[in-house]
Amino acid sequence: MLLTLVAFVVALGLLIAVHEYGHYRVAVACGVKVLRFSVGFGHPLLRWQPKGSPTEFVVGAFPLGGYVRMLDEREAPVPPEERHLAFNTQPLRSRAAIVAAGPLANLLLAVLLYSIVNWNGVEEPRAVLASPVAGSVAHKAGLRGGELVERAALGADEMEPVRSFEDLRWLLTRGALEGQTVRLDVKPQAGAAHREILLDMSGIDSREADAQLFRKIGILGPWTRPVLGEVMPDGAAARAGLREGDLVLKLGAADVVDGQQLRELIRQSLRGNEPLSQAWRIDRAGQLLTLDVLPEAKQEQGATVGRIGAFVGAPPEFVTVDYGLFEGVWAGMVKTWDVSVLTLRMMGRMVIGEASLKNLSGPLTIADYAGRSASMGLTQYLVFLALISVSLGVLNLLPLPVLDGGHLMYYLWEGVTGRGVSDAWMERLQRGGVAVLLLMMSIALFNDITRLFG
Repeated sequence: MLLTLVAFVVALGLLIAVHEYGHYRVAVACGVKVLRFSVGFGHPLLRWQPKGSPTEFVVGAFPLGGYVRMLDEREAPVPPEERHLAFNTQPLRSRAAIVAAGPLANLLLAVLLYSIVNWNGVEEPRAVLASPVAGSVAHKAGLRGGELVERAALGADEMEPVRSFEDLRWLLTRGALEGQTVRLDVKPQAGAAHREILLDMSGIDSREADAQLFRKIGILGPWTRPVLGEVMPDGAAARAGLREGDLVLKLGAADVVDGQQLRELIRQSLRGNEPLSQAWRIDRAGQLLTLDVLPEAKQEQGATVGRIGAFVGAPPEFVTVDYGLFEGVWAGMVKTWDVSVLTLRMMGRMVIGEASLKNLSGPLTIADYAGRSASMGLTQYLVFLALISVSLGVLNLLPLPVLDGGHLMYYLWEGVTGRGVSDAWMERLQRGGVAVLLLMMSIALFNDITRLFG
């Protein structure tokens, strides 16, 4: 709990500070007087003002936001001798640059974080496919498990090398959410020739980007040996006499080839909603045994599945994925662009009803993922920060009046018509923007509560 709280506060503080620093730095460069730079709202916990600087720096008690207050005739009287330092007296291009600098700073931070991860290197599962889910897109395309994916592409794009299973997972996510065919260049086991597999994603209902999406695709994880890991002392596996390290050769009449297939067979070990006892053929340190195993029936996302109370599948084979200096930066830019485009497309689909509003996440989910990623190590935490930084940058560029993107729309109108938006219209648009933003926040918070406590 403490790790989750600390990771959440650090993430919010960093992302908000970078966003506001973008506004601040460009404002100063444009000759605007900045009165206050605040990370957080409410009662100031810390405040200081560097000698000779007109700016007061503040850390507020409520961390969900921040602001940069500039000299502006619309907010308070400005002395005539300082009028040239006011935000509202600046040329259109300067005002637009100051407003756009916040979201762009978040996107640049994401590029930097992804680049650091690329330079540092990360251990990721090798892109060897587990057995596909029966009836899924992957199963219908002819995949059987054990294939090594060496290259892949979306639609008619040029094939790109697949460095790890995480590369493949990202490509599959994009293909499913965008309804595009994913092309895989796979190398089967036993030295067989390469072949191209086409995964047609057009028939997948991708309104919700959750775990069920990958069950529809059929590729849930990398290939693993069908070995049992930790066995819970009060679980079905322990009662049947199964032990950690047992290699499962056969479950009922089915030959077991990998951990994913074994997990699916266990899930399906039911007759109706009642658990079904089956004979397991196992290899225990070279000794062949047959044990009758009666799983437990558990509810999972509204469906009844079999569970045995043991970790199923050995760890996958890992590879180290790293990049050179310039290659790492380029890969970081590409990842930031891809995540930004996918985020915008998902938001657009939610607006027109093609994607579920359940995809919206709020502070509780962000805090939960912050804690989880931090517990997995610095690299995963940096990836999480990069993802949230992209989301913050893209969100603030949306054309909602209360966001930076809304102000950019005002400036676009001013640039086209030669006059600014009237005060009356500005007030109406601000009220509408606040209403939309509050609605989005309410939906996101409801989704958080449902997801975490429902």
